[in-house]
Order: sequence, then structure tokens, then C-alpha cells
Amino acid sequence: MDFHILILLITFGISVVTAIITIPILRKLKIGQFEREDGPESHLNKKGTPTMGGIIMLIAIIIASVIAYVYYYRMDPDTSIDIAIIAASALGFFIIGFIDDYKKVVLKDTKGLLPIHKLLGLLIISVLVIIHLALSNNFGTEIFIPILKQYIILPIWAYIPFSILVFLGTTNAVNLTDGVDGLATSIVLIISTCLAVIGILFESYEVAIFGSIVVGACLGFLIFNLHKAKVFMGDSGSLMLGGVVALLSIYLKMPLIMLIVALIPVLEAISVILQVVYFKKTGKRIFKMAPLHHHFELSGWNENKVVSVFCVITLVLCIIAIICVI
Repeated sequence: MDFHILILLITFGISVVTAIITIPILRKLKIGQFEREDGPESHLNKKGTPTMGGIIMLIAIIIASVIAYVYYYRMDPDTSIDIAIIAASALGFFIIGFIDDYKKVVLKDTKGLLPIHKLLGLLIISVLVIIHLALSNNFGTEIFIPILKQYIILPIWAYIPFSILVFLGTTNAVNLTDGVDGLATSIVLIISTCLAVIGILFESYEVAIFGSIVVGACLGFLIFNLHKAKVFMGDSGSLMLGGVVALLSIYLKMPLIMLIVALIPVLEAISVILQVVYFKKTGKRIFKMAPLHHHFELSGWNENKVVSVFCVITLVLCIIAIICVI
């Protein structure tokens, strides 16, 4: 059995076991979801559902990363180091989301981290990771253009801000996608599978392995996150997953591919921007509610339909992306 399949199964098992142990603890500690009063009425009955479930996926990812690190340490030290860097980055993004969740749920501060503070935290983690990679002797600053199927080399002064923008855009887009049971988890699962497959095709072992780890963690978590969800990932989970898939695309030298595979999260983010700008200018709304998944909910779609349609679209986009790069 190939190691990336084995590590996927191991991570899946750890994720399931961790969820079984963690969810009752979150419930006992009354770490419950806080629902927006201006959100869909159908979501009000979710109040009190355990949240901050990102800890479940983080534990699975960290344990699996340690296993992968040890496995590759002797045969391929560079891959083991890359796995450690990606795992450390996942932890960094998780911490930003955890602080936000903690303020909202435990300290009962409904605003959580101020947007500027959250952005600053994400920016710090992104800058540290990108500068480390950009200054690495073996990494380089080339970017793959999917449709043209060729690389272009960016000067480092352009590569660093561009990569940081990829991080910030992806983390916030995935964060906004997390608003329907199982949606963000399923979308990231499909995207991670796509990136892992591309990693295998391009012999980018760290991406193949860590992509498999993320798939396993998401699969285990999804069992408890599908409608009706027994646990939510919170910002700790969504920011972590967004940061990880962004970093995997950067390791592949294919950050532009996120515009294809992550089109649903991109549209979710755009819908929020358009709604806010248009409302400020006209006092009217473009969508019944933003992000986009709420618009479809208020248009009569149930949560399962939203998740199913968005996942099918993402799957098709991932297939298109793979065709565009091979």
C-alpha cells in the first residue's frame, strides 16, 4: 500500500476517534455555537451545537504529520522538513482562529477578534511562511500557468506579496464558506484530494502526503459535521484549512490553480464584498443574504442541496484543473 493512502487512512481513524472523545467534552464545557440574529431563521436551532471543532482536525493532522516526518526522515529529509513546515503553518492559522472562537464562545464577545486584528494575525503567519520559502535555496519563485502549461519566474519582490495575497484570500474565502453543515469540510476535502493527485503526478511528495493527511482529517470530521451537524469547525478549523490548501498550492508552484478549484469559496467571498459595497451605495441588496450559500437557502434550497450542488461544481472544477496542468 502506498504511504499516502496509508497515512490518509491513519489520519481518518485518528480524526474519528478524536471527534468521539472531543465532542462530549466541548458539550460539557458548553462550547456552543453562537448564531447571528440576522442569519437564516432555520439556523437558529443550531445554537448551542459544539463548535471549535477545528481542534479535532488539528490533532489528527499533527499526529499524522509526526508519523509522516519520521517515515521520511531517513529516506528523504527534505520532504520530512517540508511536512513539518506545513504542519507548523497549519498550527499557526489554527491559533488565529482559536483566539477568535475563544473570544466569541468562551468570553461571550460576539464580535470575536476585530477584523483588523484577525487580518494582522493571518498576515504575520503568511509572511513568516513565505519569507522562509522564498529564501530557501531549493524553493525558487516560479509560478505555473495552468492553461499555458509553463512556468514564469517572478522577482522575489513580486513573489512574496503575491503569495501572501493567496494566503489571505484563501483563508478568508474558506472561512466565509463555513456556514452550512458540512459545506466547508466537503469543499476543502475535494480541493485537497485534487492537490494531492497533482502532487503525485508532479512528484511533489510533500503535497501528496500532506494533501492525503488533510483528506483523512476532513473525512473523519465530516462524519460528525454533515447535516444535522454534531459539531462545527469554527474559525479555528476554517482558517487552518484555508491556510493549508493555500500553502499546498504554493508548494506545487500553482497558486493560480486556486482560482479554478476554489471557485466556490472565491464566489462566497465576492458575494460578501458585492453585497456590502452595493448596500452602502444604494441601500439595496444584490443577494437575499450573503455569503452566497445563504442566498440559495433563502431561495428555497435546503442545506443538503446547497452542499451537494456546491460539491459537484467543485469536483468538476478540480477535474478541469487537473486536465489544465497535465
